[in-house]
Amino acid sequence: MTKRLGAWIGRSVSQAMARGALMATLALSVTGLPANAVARDTTGMAAAVGTIRPVDLPNEAQRTLALIELGGPFPYAKDGTTFGNYERRLPAQRRGYYHEYTVKTRGARNRGARRIICGGDQQAANDCYYTEDHYNSFQRIQR
Repeated sequence: MTKRLGAWIGRSVSQAMARGALMATLALSVTGLPANAVARDTTGMAAAVGTIRPVDLPNEAQRTLALIELGGPFPYAKDGTTFGNYERRLPAQRRGYYHEYTVKTRGARNRGARRIICGGDQQAANDCYYTEDHYNSFQRIQR
């Protein structure tokens, strides 16, 4: 009985995967794209669309920016650690160039979603970006 059930589950999973692949291929062909089309960001700055002046940042972000310029101390252990930029939403740089800092969020039980990411010299705060949605979009902080 268990062999039959296992075989049935295996066939069902295989059929579901095949149906999913077929639906994806059909969806791409309807849009006029080849089935193996892949979206690529050629600008290197997909989500760093806007800019923001430091005075327009939330008060908590202004305080975080001031702490970065002072070199700390920072309230969270992860502050100052390397930001990998794995989604490539910021301009491409060598590994270790970007560092992340938490912007306190009132009422949050954890670090919240707001961050400032700075590149280069950690105390210069020249190449910094603000995100309020946990790395989904960025605004370059004008200096």
